[in-house]
Amino acid sequence: MTEGDPSYIDYEAFLDPDFSPSGFANTLVLSTNNATDTPLDLSTPLSRVLFDLQEIDTHIHGLTTRSALPLLAHTQGQTGAAEHILKETGTQIASVTQGYERLEKEVVQKWQAADEARIAAEKSLATVRLARAVSRCLGLGRQLESQVAEILGRGTAGQSSTGLDGATVTTGKEGFRALERAAYTILNLRQMYLATSEDEEGYGLDRVKVARTLRNEFVIPAENMVKSRAQQTINQFSISSPGGASNGQSSGSNYKQTRDSKSRLATAAATLYLLSPIPREPVSAIDYKPELFVSTVQGYMHTAIMSSVNTLAKSLSQLPTMDRALGDVSARCQDIVAFETILRNLRAPAHPLLELASTHVDQPASDAEAAADKSKVNLLQPVLRSLDTSSLPSYYWRSLASSLSSRVQEIINRGGVSARTLRSNRDRLKAEIRDCVLRSSQASTAGVMADKSRSGTDPVSAANWEREAAVMVSSVVGPLSR
Repeated sequence: MTEGDPSYIDYEAFLDPDFSPSGFANTLVLSTNNATDTPLDLSTPLSRVLFDLQEIDTHIHGLTTRSALPLLAHTQGQTGAAEHILKETGTQIASVTQGYERLEKEVVQKWQAADEARIAAEKSLATVRLARAVSRCLGLGRQLESQVAEILGRGTAGQSSTGLDGATVTTGKEGFRALERAAYTILNLRQMYLATSEDEEGYGLDRVKVARTLRNEFVIPAENMVKSRAQQTINQFSISSPGGASNGQSSGSNYKQTRDSKSRLATAAATLYLLSPIPREPVSAIDYKPELFVSTVQGYMHTAIMSSVNTLAKSLSQLPTMDRALGDVSARCQDIVAFETILRNLRAPAHPLLELASTHVDQPASDAEAAADKSKVNLLQPVLRSLDTSSLPSYYWRSLASSLSSRVQEIINRGGVSARTLRSNRDRLKAEIRDCVLRSSQASTAGVMADKSRSGTDPVSAANWEREAAVMVSSVVGPLSR
């Protein structure tokens, strides 16, 4: 509605954003009726609404009639402008389309060809890497085969042993020297088989049949054989002469045998250290626990202790055999002292997988500190930590005393001649047992003097031997005094 035209319509009410048709109708009805009337007269408000609609329609018709030409002119102008814009846009779209077609021809198609070449090159490179890994794997397999043959001593005279196929073969006298070399070869193969990244050598070997066959039919049996030979060497370690006694002549004649026993032990220990399982979490050489090596040494100690317990328990029932039994016990102690001294002087061998894992943990501040920390690692430390003891001879005597006390108590509880004989010879037993422990100290000191002079350490001091002697005497004499 133009300004100044009379109108009965309240346009402001209709144009209000909050206009409510129901509210407007209710107001209109109440303004034309009394709320208490029954029934209500709706004809008047309805006529009012119809009049308003007719007025609005008339007003719209008048406005349209007066403004038709300007509206048509404006619409025509908008249509012309739109057609012009559409024409110009079509031209630009055609230009962009031509540019894209030229770009696709000169760049996209060439990029696709280059990408195909890249994929082919990557696959070819992966094939070459895998072929090299298989070739190296087979080379290591042949190397391990020759080392296994050297260990088993095929074609040479020596001790009998069990081969990979379970048959008995001949072990060469120098075959033990190949154990550590075979362990390193096995570790190299294990590292290749455990590769999990494309950047690592050996990735994908599990998909090659010849590599799987090599691992399942040769590498794993060879590893088990090497472990078995190393464990057997440790379990059979002994440098003492029978009965624990030795003279100048036997010492001279047994020097080479003792040296060979030490060499065999060193090689076997290094082999089991290398072939022990590597933990999933990266660890340093200091924190590494060689479970296979530690468990083998624990087995060696357990065998020595139980054998000594059985020997002494049997001799306590038959006192005339006590001297021989104490000689055997003393000889085993000498072996353990020598065993400990050798392990103390053995530095942990370089472990390729362990060094690989150590790159992910915090390293010392300098190369000098790293070298110093590495030099402190010897093969005795993990054994002592596992057994929770300060020395192997101390562990031997204390474990022997702990197990022997119950055996003596059983003899006393059974009574009879054996119990009376033990009680009557209590002072003699006390002196002989103390003598045995101290004799072991003297013999062991003479046997490992050269090793201690090189290491500058004394595995078991005289005071420690006195304490172990007291513990042993108490384990036997104590129950006899009750």
